[in-house]
Amino acid sequence: MPTSIYYRFQQRFRVSAREAFVWCTNYAPDDHALMAEENAIRKVESLTGRTVILTDTFLVGTESRVEKQKLVQLYPEMLLWTSTHLSGPAMHSQFIYQIIAQGEHESCLDFTGIFLDHTHEALRESDIVSLTEKECKNDQAAWELLAKAMEQELCNE
Repeated sequence: MPTSIYYRFQQRFRVSAREAFVWCTNYAPDDHALMAEENAIRKVESLTGRTVILTDTFLVGTESRVEKQKLVQLYPEMLLWTSTHLSGPAMHSQFIYQIIAQGEHESCLDFTGIFLDHTHEALRESDIVSLTEKECKNDQAAWELLAKAMEQELCNE
C-alpha cells in the first residue's frame, strides 16, 4: 500500500495571473529544456480543449527509461489545473495548481500535492516527515526555475 504525502507551497510570479496561467498550461514537446532535463522526451496529446495527456520519457543512466503519463485537466475560468499521474513512479498522485492574482502585474501559484509513494513499505512517522519535506523542496525548486523562465520570457517581450 502506498504512503500518502501531502504538501503545499506558493510561488510568486511577476506577471499577471492570466499570463501566468496561459504560460503554465501551454504544453509543448520541449518543455523539459526549461528544467535542464536534456534526456527527456515529451509527447502532448490534446483530448479536448480542457484535457491533455502528457507522456514524459526520461533516460536514466545509459539504457534505462522511465515513462510518466499524466492526465491534465484545465479549468481556465478558475485559473486552475490538475495533473494526475496515470503511470510511473508517482502513479495515482495528484497535483493541484491555482494561479491567484496579486495585483495587476503579479500573481502567485498555490500548489497542493498528494504524492503517493509506492517505493517504500511501512514508513515511520519521521520518515514520512522527511519524505514530505524532500518532495516539497524539490517541487518548490522546480517552480522557482519555472518562475524565472516565465518572467524572462514574458517580461522581455
